Amino acid sequence: MAENKRKVVLVGAGLVGTSFAYAALNQGLCDELVLIDIDKKRAQGEAMDLNHGMAFAVERMKIFAGDYPDCADADVVVICAGVSQKPGESRLELLKRNARVFETIVGPVKASGFEGILLVATNPVDIMTYAAWKLSGFPAERVFGTGTTLDTARLRYLLGEFFAVDPRNIHGYVLGEHGDSEFVPWSQATFATKSVLDICAQSAGRFDRTEMLGIESAVRDAAQQIIVAKKATYYGIGMALVRIIRAILGDENSVLTVSALLRGEYGEAGVFAGIPCVIGRDGVKETVELRLTENERERLARSCALLRDCCESLGV
Repeated sequence: MAENKRKVVLVGAGLVGTSFAYAALNQGLCDELVLIDIDKKRAQGEAMDLNHGMAFAVERMKIFAGDYPDCADADVVVICAGVSQKPGESRLELLKRNARVFETIVGPVKASGFEGILLVATNPVDIMTYAAWKLSGFPAERVFGTGTTLDTARLRYLLGEFFAVDPRNIHGYVLGEHGDSEFVPWSQATFATKSVLDICAQSAGRFDRTEMLGIESAVRDAAQQIIVAKKATYYGIGMALVRIIRAILGDENSVLTVSALLRGEYGEAGVFAGIPCVIGRDGVKETVELRLTENERERLARSCALLRDCCESLGV
């Protein structure tokens, strides 16, 4: 890791990558931001466009289009690159094509001498994080994905709207796959240290507990609703990336639901899934094992089984 400056390298200057870069500039995330893309002209154009707003930024930042040798002294390399699903293409076929793309990225990153944190945003993020870990050979604490960080933010926003409180005072998580098998462990959702389920039960009908199921579905289906409306999602995940990297660069020891390798927690191992983790300068410092109900543990087990099957089929 770099000692004297906060340096981040972004691989993939598409909608997600540039949304992250824009949010990073506006929040003064780092001292140096390098953009790498297979389309070098695009990376150059994006860097130029961002630099033209530097006079309005909260802090100075060096932004430029670069290449993999620039990863050598970076603190964090963010991977947002990947291919889109073709008409009629199966999920497994897409996964295998993205795994081949990752081979062309992770190899050069490793060859640069990079010793920082590898953060993956490419979907399906849990499986692509597994691929990045396998291809890199890095310790698992240095390789993780965005996981259910954005899903958790969506949950807190919707619960804040439901209870008419600041979502920053809502505490709850989305666990498992960043996808259809994700779930909310309602036994762990609170505000003002009180269970949201108890609040519903004691509200004399003001808050209906059954509406929690609708909120969970809204969280799970949010991405598809956005895609139907505007073809892709990118602002939210861009800001989630900034939040995770801020925790890394600031050595915050913040608890975030990143996609991390399970090594016996919740009875699961050898699979990456969205779970609460303590994130700091060295990456995943520890995982936080919540006291889940039996039903919640079963839901997490089903989600992990789905992810494990996909990972094994990759052959990386």
